[in-house]
Amino acid sequence: MIDTSIFQGKKAKFYTLGCKLNFSETSTFARSLEEMGVTEAEKSEPADLCLINTCSVTGEADHKCRQLIHRVARENPEAFMVVTGCYAQLESATVAKIPGVNLVLGSNEKANLIQYLNDAWSLRLHHAQPDTAELDGGKDGGYYHHVKTKDIKSFQPSCSRGNRTRYFLKVQDGCDYFCTYCTIPYARGFSRNPSIESLVDQARQTAREGGKEIVITGVNIGDFGKTTHERFIDLVKALDQVEEIKRYRISSLEPDLLSDELIDYCAHSRAFMPHFHIPLQSGSDRVLKLMHRRYDSKLFAHKINLIKENMPDAFIGVDVMVGCRGEHPEDFEDCYNFLDSLPVTQLHVFPYSERPGTSALSIPYIVDEKEKKNRSKRLLQLSERKTHDFYSAHIGKEAEVLFERTAANKPMHGFTRNYIRVELPASNAKEEYDNEIIRVRLGGFNLRQDALKAEVIS
Repeated sequence: MIDTSIFQGKKAKFYTLGCKLNFSETSTFARSLEEMGVTEAEKSEPADLCLINTCSVTGEADHKCRQLIHRVARENPEAFMVVTGCYAQLESATVAKIPGVNLVLGSNEKANLIQYLNDAWSLRLHHAQPDTAELDGGKDGGYYHHVKTKDIKSFQPSCSRGNRTRYFLKVQDGCDYFCTYCTIPYARGFSRNPSIESLVDQARQTAREGGKEIVITGVNIGDFGKTTHERFIDLVKALDQVEEIKRYRISSLEPDLLSDELIDYCAHSRAFMPHFHIPLQSGSDRVLKLMHRRYDSKLFAHKINLIKENMPDAFIGVDVMVGCRGEHPEDFEDCYNFLDSLPVTQLHVFPYSERPGTSALSIPYIVDEKEKKNRSKRLLQLSERKTHDFYSAHIGKEAEVLFERTAANKPMHGFTRNYIRVELPASNAKEEYDNEIIRVRLGGFNLRQDALKAEVIS
């Protein structure tokens, strides 16, 4: 039973760390609370409620979560603080003991945020204590709710607008892969998904709200269908039929789940963009085996080359990890040379971080931090070169750009179909361009070298 009067007139602040999926979920939390009568507080306003959605992909991510919780508590001493997300699932008791934290919700419980918040807020208002065994903590800090990984079964629908033009549609959650270095399956549970029908309905709702671009998100989206016995390719085909949505982008997709059929379909589809993000993690087959990845470098190269054969102008982003346990110098050189040989566009480089409870901790040979930084630097330089070359090849060409709102007297930005960032000078920016697809001619690099300047074609 929800007592809506508890929420009326309350002000809330929202904080998100981590992936695009987290940002999408936070936006959904905000929308749900708005429906209860909660409004978002201005930056300078005191808040009645603070919600923090956490990440735990690395040790540094954990550290940032703790820092943020402490800062939010200092800035909002009277607010009721809720912490959820991956770090909240993995370290529920620890988070609950941080001063200022009132309620911690694990991955299974965040789908019922409103009910849990209603119950906890009611107890606070009446200075009561909970009488259920589910609630832990309390005396030494806030209360926390979480279940073991095997019991994480809920799915929280989310199709929310981010801070840009595009929307994020959550199609899947959890992961069954259990790579040796990763805690995500423990934080988010096993793979699960809603039906294709429900996701198409959400896409149609996005269109009614004026959305033109949707990014398909999840933890392991290629694994879509475990719950409903459907296929990811069938989801893609169904979404493509929602003609009001002009653009779809597929977020991170495992190489072993990126089918040749999907690549062929995207190459000829109405609205799926020539833009892929594919995690590699290592270009060394020996290291891939240590990681328990489900592919080798040969399969990865096949997928990259097939994309380029079908979509020569495709943007391809790649995740790569450096300095994992067991990565000898020769393994890194194999990885570097492999990536250098491939027609990829950009590398998302991140150093390996030891995570408690992962099987990677049993792998011998540890790469020191200085060497990790050196390897990261080399790959980042390679990424910069590849991205610069990709952008340069499009100078002088015409392109369609979905522009995003900008502040007055500031350049306007947007992205082409193949994810080239475009800058329109402030003198040529118009309010009516916001959320519109405009044809432009691409010029040279802007001052920051992170976008191509554009001229609108009349």
